[in-house]
Amino acid sequence: MRILLLIGAGGFLGTIARYLAQQSISKFLPVIFPFGTLAVNIVGCFLIGVFYALADRGNVLSPEWRMFLTTGFCGGFTTFSTFTYETYNLMREEQYLYVSVYIAASVILGILATFLAITLIRAL
Repeated sequence: MRILLLIGAGGFLGTIARYLAQQSISKFLPVIFPFGTLAVNIVGCFLIGVFYALADRGNVLSPEWRMFLTTGFCGGFTTFSTFTYETYNLMREEQYLYVSVYIAASVILGILATFLAITLIRAL
């Protein structure tokens, strides 16, 4: 139960951080291109890399802090960071077919699922 509360607290803070970052960026850049989301995704990818690298050192981050920062904060900030870390792990394991399938399926099926949901709801 403790780990769930830590992840939830991290997610809460990450979600707020994402909202504030996107709002700040949107004030300075045109709304036509989603600069705020792009920036949050890139920053989230950098952060999850930092947190996992620190966790790999063994004595820098406890397992609880790793879960709070990666699954919680980065998960709330952007799930794209988790996607990139999982892709990195597949590449590190030289699972290039899975890398290709994972990337293609995530992007293509994600867009199709969004399109399908919008189409279905509009048809109701």
